[in-house]
Amino acid sequence: MGKPKRHVHAADQESLTPPDQLTDSQSIARVVKAEGNSNYICELPNKKTILVELESRFRNTIWIKRGGYVLVDLGSMEERSKTGSKVVGEIINIVRDEKAWRKEAYWPKQFVRQTYDESEDEESTVGKLPPSDSEDEEYGP
Repeated sequence: MGKPKRHVHAADQESLTPPDQLTDSQSIARVVKAEGNSNYICELPNKKTILVELESRFRNTIWIKRGGYVLVDLGSMEERSKTGSKVVGEIINIVRDEKAWRKEAYWPKQFVRQTYDESEDEESTVGKLPPSDSEDEEYGP
């Protein structure tokens, strides 16, 4: 059975509004990969990758997509390193309204908005079959 609707709605509302400011132990991070068991590999603005755990109130309520942004708290980092845990922090919020979050002074300038430039791709392969070995051979007698 899932969580009560009020819990899902509360978590949903919390992730819509960015905080006024961040503490010294908090940082925006980009999600690189889901590791399972509510653990995610994230990239900090300094390009360092870390393993963080999703806060329990968000589990089974909000989906985190790869390439999305989250607010991580690395305050427990020293505690966890003493216990030998590879998890170095906790996801305490999910950036859902990216436009609103980007307006905040604490948004890292390293996380620029991704735009697609068609000139980068020579030729799109979307919807095409992979080349076969027989393409180069001539047909016929």
